[in-house]
Amino acid sequence: MNDNKTTQTRKGTPDFQLLILTLLMVGFGLVMVFSSSSSIAIVNSKFNFDAMYFTKKQMIFGVLGLLSMFVTMNIPYAKYKKLFVPVFIITLIMLLLVPYVGQNVNGARSWFGFGSFGVQPSELAKITIILYLAALISKKGERFRDLRTGYIPVMLIVGFVAGLIMLQPDFGSCVILVATAGLVVFAGGANLKHILGSLALLILGASIALGAQFLFDKISASDSVSTQATNYKAGRFQAYLDPLQDPQGVSYNLVQSLIAIGHGGASGTGFGQSIQKLHYLPNPYNDFIFSVIGEEFGFIGTLLFLLFYIYFIWRGILVSLRCQDTFGTLVGVGIMGLIAIQAFINIGGVTNTIPITGVTLPFISYGGSSLMVMMASMGIVLSISRQSNLPVSQERTKSVVIKQAVSERPAKRSFGR
Repeated sequence: MNDNKTTQTRKGTPDFQLLILTLLMVGFGLVMVFSSSSSIAIVNSKFNFDAMYFTKKQMIFGVLGLLSMFVTMNIPYAKYKKLFVPVFIITLIMLLLVPYVGQNVNGARSWFGFGSFGVQPSELAKITIILYLAALISKKGERFRDLRTGYIPVMLIVGFVAGLIMLQPDFGSCVILVATAGLVVFAGGANLKHILGSLALLILGASIALGAQFLFDKISASDSVSTQATNYKAGRFQAYLDPLQDPQGVSYNLVQSLIAIGHGGASGTGFGQSIQKLHYLPNPYNDFIFSVIGEEFGFIGTLLFLLFYIYFIWRGILVSLRCQDTFGTLVGVGIMGLIAIQAFINIGGVTNTIPITGVTLPFISYGGSSLMVMMASMGIVLSISRQSNLPVSQERTKSVVIKQAVSERPAKRSFGR
C-alpha cells in the first residue's frame, strides 16, 4: 500500500536545460529593456527622470513570472484539463469587458489599467485556447476528425475568442491566436481539408469585413476613430510594400527600424551604444527591441541570438514530443508554437519581412502581462517534462509492487470433478 502511494506522489525532475534556457532568455530581456529604455526614461519627467524606470517594472513582473512558473511547474500537467475551465471563463469575461472599460492605448482598448500597471486579457486568451483545444482533442480522440461533431464546434470557439480580440481591436494578437490554434488542431490530427477550408473562409471573411469597413469609413466622417484606425492599418501595409514612399509618415517606424539594423553592420555599435533608440526609434523597449539588438550587436550577435532562440523553441518541442500523453504533447507543442509564431511576427515586422502588426518579442520586450503569461506557460511545459522524465523509474517501482502483490496473493485451490 505504501509503495502505491509513493508511486503516485513521486515527481520527475524538470528538464534542467529548458529551465536554464528560460531564465537566460528572461535575463537577456531585462538587460535589453534597460539598454533600450534608459536614455528615454532619464530625460522624461513622466518617468521620474529614472533611467531604471522600465527595468524596475520589468524586474517586478519577472519576479512574479518566476513565482508563477514555479507554481505551474509543480502542478501535474494533467490537472490543467480541469483547471483551465475557470481561467477560460474569467478570460472570456475580461475580453467582453475590455473594449468598453479598458484603457485606450494607440487606438485600441486592450488593457485594464491598475495605476501604472496594466493587464492584457488577450495574452491570457492565447494560453487558455491552447489548453482548451488540447483537452477537447485528447478527449474526442478519433471523433475529432469528424467535421460536424468534432472540428466545427472547436473552431467556433476559436472564432468567437478571436472575434472578441478583434473588437478591441488587436489584429496582431488575433492573428497569433488563430495561427496557434491552427497549429494545435493540425498537431491533434485534424483533416487537412478541413484546415484549408477554414483558412479560406477566414481569408474571405476578413476580406469582406475589411472591405465593408473601408466603404463605411469612406461614407462616414473622415475624422472618426474608425476611419483613423482603418487608415493606420492601410498605412502599415503601404509601408511594407514601399518603405521609402512616405519615410516621414506611415513608413517612419519601419524606416527607423531598418536604419537601426543597418547601422549595426557586422559587429554592432556595442552594448548601450545604439543611436536610433535616442528618440528616433518609437517604442525601442517594446515592439522594436529587436532593432536595438541588431544595432548594438550587429549581424553576428543577432545571428547568435536567433540561434539561441531557435534552440530554446526546439528544446521545448522535443520535451513535449517525449510526453506519452496526447494532452501533454498538444499543450507543449502549442505553447512553444505560440512563442515561435509571435517571435516570427515581431521580428518579421521590424525587418520588413511581413507587415508590422505591433506585437512584443516573447521574454525580451518590455511588457508585464506578456512576460508573466509566457513564464507561467513555460512552467506548464516544465511540468510536462517532469512527467516525461518519470516513467522509467516509475515503471520499475510498479513492476516490483505488482510482483510483490502476486507473490503475496493466496494460491487458488483446485477441486477435482
